[in-house]
Amino acid sequence: MARAMLNYTLDLLEKVSFDASLFSKEVQKAFKTLQPHEILELKIFLQNLIQKKPQLEAYVNSYVIC
Repeated sequence: MARAMLNYTLDLLEKVSFDASLFSKEVQKAFKTLQPHEILELKIFLQNLIQKKPQLEAYVNSYVIC
């Protein structure tokens, strides 16, 4: 079940990455709802996504650095 939530979150973030404001809100929700071990995977995903879409960097920097 938990893995399903992580996969859903990663898919959702990929889909909303076209809108920086919406993306930022979904990143905040993800950090509140996912388990600590899932957050590590989320941070890796976000770092990879930033490499593809640098315009999102300002919206996730504070989360990825932590």
